[in-house]
Amino acid sequence: MPRHDPCPRCHALPRRALLRAAAGAALGLSAGALGLPARALAAQAKAAEDEFFVFIHASGGWDVTLWADPRNEARGLVDPATTDNTDAAPLRLWVDAPGPGGARTFAPVRPQGSNLAFGPGIGALAALYDRLCIVNGLAMNTVSHPDGIAFATTGRHLSGGRTASSSLDAICASELGAGQTFPVVSVQFPSSFVGDRLDRRAAPLMVADIGTISRSLTRTKLYDTAEDRDAVTALLSEEARSLAARSSTTGTLDGFALQAEGLARMLKSGLQDVFSRGKLIQAHPEFNHTARFARQAAVNAAFALEAMRRNVVRCVSFSSTGFDTHTSNYRQHAATQQELFDLVAALVRSLDATPHPTKAGKKLSDHTHILVTSDFCRTPQINTAMGRDHYPNNSAAVISPRFRGNFSFGKTDPEQLLPAAAKTFQGGPRPIAPPDLLATFLFAFGIAPREHLRDGEVVPELLRSP
Repeated sequence: MPRHDPCPRCHALPRRALLRAAAGAALGLSAGALGLPARALAAQAKAAEDEFFVFIHASGGWDVTLWADPRNEARGLVDPATTDNTDAAPLRLWVDAPGPGGARTFAPVRPQGSNLAFGPGIGALAALYDRLCIVNGLAMNTVSHPDGIAFATTGRHLSGGRTASSSLDAICASELGAGQTFPVVSVQFPSSFVGDRLDRRAAPLMVADIGTISRSLTRTKLYDTAEDRDAVTALLSEEARSLAARSSTTGTLDGFALQAEGLARMLKSGLQDVFSRGKLIQAHPEFNHTARFARQAAVNAAFALEAMRRNVVRCVSFSSTGFDTHTSNYRQHAATQQELFDLVAALVRSLDATPHPTKAGKKLSDHTHILVTSDFCRTPQINTAMGRDHYPNNSAAVISPRFRGNFSFGKTDPEQLLPAAAKTFQGGPRPIAPPDLLATFLFAFGIAPREHLRDGEVVPELLRSP
């Protein structure tokens, strides 16, 4: 239902800035509780307009005991990964330890100086422990793929089988990147754009393959030239700006101008290369483009890096597949994780080596924020088909200068691997849940969580001190 605005003039005020300043109070957590006065929170939101975001979804539900919450003992329902049920040969960080029934299990990975312990699936990301903020014991309250995906990315369960809220990537794009050439590009990611709260210019550009965009930008020279198209763009933009200047509601008409100008930027020579699969592979050999399951994700990571370097995108979202292992292909699950986390590590190192496009002297990694999630996790016990099924627990990883590094929050019980109370929230002690993580992520960038999320409380423990 459209919201009623009793005063048209108020609609033209910087409403988002006011909402951002009220973000903490709306969640029962004032900005002052984090040491941030309201005006500082508003300034933080303004500064966030130069930030970039990468959202990655591990499609199918991963086994958290192999990376974020290592379990190598047979306790309660836990059947740990062993040489009987896991192919350890591809795993660089598998170190044998005594296991049940004479099999060998793994020793948890504990990098020197790290507060974190990992399972062997963590791959190259273990070396970046000082950048990692791990959330364990995420209460999913579902074992359905569609519902888990929606809950992880929107903070809401499905309603009648339909997504009830916008996804995090669309929210960040609307609040911080609506004027960007591509506010959010979503490649096989569960993006959603729901209701009338978001700027429609930030609707996710959802594609199955990044090359689709390159093909759509191809223009024939048979009927017009680049000069002709530039002239039409100039005419349309001028007309829209002129009408906006005489209108009491300028937003829509300014949007027309931005869209026309945006198309012109998209068609400029060289931009199509950003969306060319072949050229992305050639330009970024640091990503594993021959991986078994993360091959497509490698291209998408290369796109994210290239598009951010050229400042034509605000958010990039993509999925990595191969995690729904109900049968004997569970033997490959740890190797699939290693592919994904190797990719994330390679992306972070490339961001370290790439200058920020608008902030002199800064690296992209200083202003890029990565969130990695999944549908839920796998059961702690091996099933009769030598796989693991769906389980209502989860973990997530954040790599962001605004989140604490070398830090783990949340926990599971010692025997059955179910979420345990992480802290006392407004309703009392309970586990952390996806809405809390999403609310904290939005708050970190000065975005009022309650404007977009029905549930969730900011968890200040996850954030770096201002």
